[in-house]
Amino acid sequence: MGMYSSKFVGILLGLLLAYQASHCLAHPLHKYWPSGGSTRYYDFKIQRTKITKICKTREIVTVNGMMPGPVVYANEGDRVIVKVTNETPQNATIHWHGVYQRLTCWADGPVYVTQCPIQAGQTYTYEFTIVEQRGTLFWHAHVSWLRATVHGAIVIYPKKGVPYPFPRPYEEQIIVFEEYFFKDAVKLQRAVLRSGGGAPRTDAYLINGHAGPRYNCSATDVYKVDVIPGKTYLLRLINAGLNQELYFSIAGHKMTIVESDAEYTKPFARDHIMIAPGQTINVLVKADQPIANYEMAVGPYVTAQNITFQNISAVAHFQYSGASLNKAAELAMLPAFNNNLVYNSHLDGLRSLNANSLPLKIDTNLFFTIGLNIDPCNRRNPNKTCTAPNGGIFRASMNNISFVTPSLSILQAYFFDTPGVFRPDFPKKPLKFYNFVYGAPNNIPNNTAATNSTRLVELEFGETVQLVMQNTGTITTENHPMHLHGFNFYVVGFGTGNYNPSTAEFNLVDPPSLNTIGVPVGGWAAIRFTANNPGVWFMHCHLDIHLSWGFSMAFLVKNGVGPLETLPHPPADLPRC
Repeated sequence: MGMYSSKFVGILLGLLLAYQASHCLAHPLHKYWPSGGSTRYYDFKIQRTKITKICKTREIVTVNGMMPGPVVYANEGDRVIVKVTNETPQNATIHWHGVYQRLTCWADGPVYVTQCPIQAGQTYTYEFTIVEQRGTLFWHAHVSWLRATVHGAIVIYPKKGVPYPFPRPYEEQIIVFEEYFFKDAVKLQRAVLRSGGGAPRTDAYLINGHAGPRYNCSATDVYKVDVIPGKTYLLRLINAGLNQELYFSIAGHKMTIVESDAEYTKPFARDHIMIAPGQTINVLVKADQPIANYEMAVGPYVTAQNITFQNISAVAHFQYSGASLNKAAELAMLPAFNNNLVYNSHLDGLRSLNANSLPLKIDTNLFFTIGLNIDPCNRRNPNKTCTAPNGGIFRASMNNISFVTPSLSILQAYFFDTPGVFRPDFPKKPLKFYNFVYGAPNNIPNNTAATNSTRLVELEFGETVQLVMQNTGTITTENHPMHLHGFNFYVVGFGTGNYNPSTAEFNLVDPPSLNTIGVPVGGWAAIRFTANNPGVWFMHCHLDIHLSWGFSMAFLVKNGVGPLETLPHPPADLPRC
């Protein structure tokens, strides 16, 4: 051994092996990942940016100084590598909303679920392959309310040489809907949670960062789509807003839905579209009207009772070549803010173009109640901190359990077998059955407090699941856009009132495949999926105020037996708590 003792050599060898493990085992399954595409590299810098909007100048958090942020382009089968550097003083993560993340759960992004946050000055590289997806998705921050300004589109084209299953459009446009607040979004969230009360009203809606002429100081702040008469355009619609479901329409034009949540649909024509936060929809629009300038308008769809909301629409222009710029644009008409029939007919008309992977035999049946709760006031100064109905504190729950965010990533706790972070016993049905929509215990504050804990449903790899989500009327019934990470699911049924298995009508032929479903007001929705991706997969309401109140849970899909069924070691640069 010369001058080195055997003990020292043992320590040195251990350090060397640890170093090799941290680098070589970061992605040990490279050879099993789908290949054949290109590799797309992106560099995201999360930074503070000064912006002037609606008469006011303020700083917001952006990626690369842009709102919406940079577009991630890929073809099906491509590898995507995004280096994210946090140049702000607050924590950040990025979620690749709707991306399946096959064997790359470490890249999914929800804070303290699959990773600890990227802290100030830190960098984390997200790496994943686009598998069996094509269409429109989006990325956004998944910590606090940073999603308000930290978001952007993901455009996935078919594999090279593979055409769209509809006539190729003349041109494509990305249309991102946003909610804009004059106050800092992170501070706003803290203030709301301190108050115990409801969500603040958004100060404005935006279309691709532009408010449009109905807002102060915004006569020229108008996004414009230039069109040629007779041509057909593909609009990639994304609702990146925090808390507001939205209607969208184009004056005088019909829209034909051809894709939703990166899954092709059978063509479905609509005058109006309801799009909830977290949803993406592709529509074809033909410029077949007289030459003129037409409004594209977005405004609120509101289902909860007794809440305030912004009722001024954001407007963009669908402008024909040769149209007079001196004439006012043709007005776009939106449905009444509380028109539930428009949404229900929208959901009823969606059909998959191909539903080959729909599970017909179900291994596990789940039944989740979803909705709002009131916790009793347990704070000092109740007049300021317990402002929910009857002097309580707003919470939200699934099966009467409000999710508690841990201080260590759940995925890390599972992978390294760290005790005390989560419990694998989330109830598979309500602990108590009652008239969920119309009956007791809906008289506030009786029996409305939920249990606060971090609990998961464990699933075996390959298990087929049917989940019925039942809206509850404990506080108010409203449309809840429920998002499942890591999977698309088939919406096999929905209805109003309480779910009744003996009368519920299911579509087991061509149900739509989505990653976000609005569970109807005072009703239910049934979904099916196959648990064929190991990891921890978050499920939550995509209204951030509800998520902040604990409206979430997670599925733990355990490892299978083969290399394509086994969660790999975490990357070496995974942020630490």
